[in-house]
Amino acid sequence: MKKGTILTLILCFTFFTAVPAFAHFGMVIPSDSMVMQDDNRTVNLKLSFSHPFEVVGMELVKPKVFSVMANSVKKDLLSKLKKIKVMNRGAWQVDYSIKRPGVYMFYMEPKPYWEPAEDCFIVHYTKTVVTAFGDDEGWDEEIGLKTEIVPLSKPFGLYAGNVFQGIVKLDGKAVPYAEVEVEYYNKDGKLKAPTDYMVTQTVKADQNGVFTYAAPKAGWWGFAALNTSDKKMKYKGQVKDIELGAVIWVEFHNME
Repeated sequence: MKKGTILTLILCFTFFTAVPAFAHFGMVIPSDSMVMQDDNRTVNLKLSFSHPFEVVGMELVKPKVFSVMANSVKKDLLSKLKKIKVMNRGAWQVDYSIKRPGVYMFYMEPKPYWEPAEDCFIVHYTKTVVTAFGDDEGWDEEIGLKTEIVPLSKPFGLYAGNVFQGIVKLDGKAVPYAEVEVEYYNKDGKLKAPTDYMVTQTVKADQNGVFTYAAPKAGWWGFAALNTSDKKMKYKGQVKDIELGAVIWVEFHNME
């Protein structure tokens, strides 16, 4: 068989057997998103980097920033982090005591992660919101991250099937037609997607940077709005792009 024919067959096989690439997600997952009077007042938060539906972890080195914002006041929690493993990869956790009513926004800025499959660095600014003791004021406040999803729906107290909306922002400005990847945290690995196309779903924001998604199942859902930084980083002497992700994790509940 001629070399040209062999090459053609290889290219055809590669084309027809290619599958969609699975999305990366920074993860900040609390043990409870709504702390009530009779609940455990210590919330455990786990920080990781993964393919959440496939339950495939990646190594998360100690983040550059990990903090909480409540009542517009920010508190550094970086020194409180303890190393653990999530999905068999390096991750971090902290126990945070909720002492008073409020809306607590936990957020992480990781160090850049080199992804050879995408030939770029990845930085996911990741946050989640915990509300406590009946207070629900300020859930739509901006933290002021480089890139951020600002919720238009309360990011807690949601039933499966409810719509979640958010505004994608970069440098404090809305990003028209931003692409938002959506993925379910398949924690126990029991769910199987009908096809690889359904592991990660994608929606686009409108001209005002607003996106909408209705979660079909109870559990934790991640929303990652992706943009390319105007800055570059070097990898092995070559200049590479930096993917900036604005990530928010939201919990949905069954209606009993």
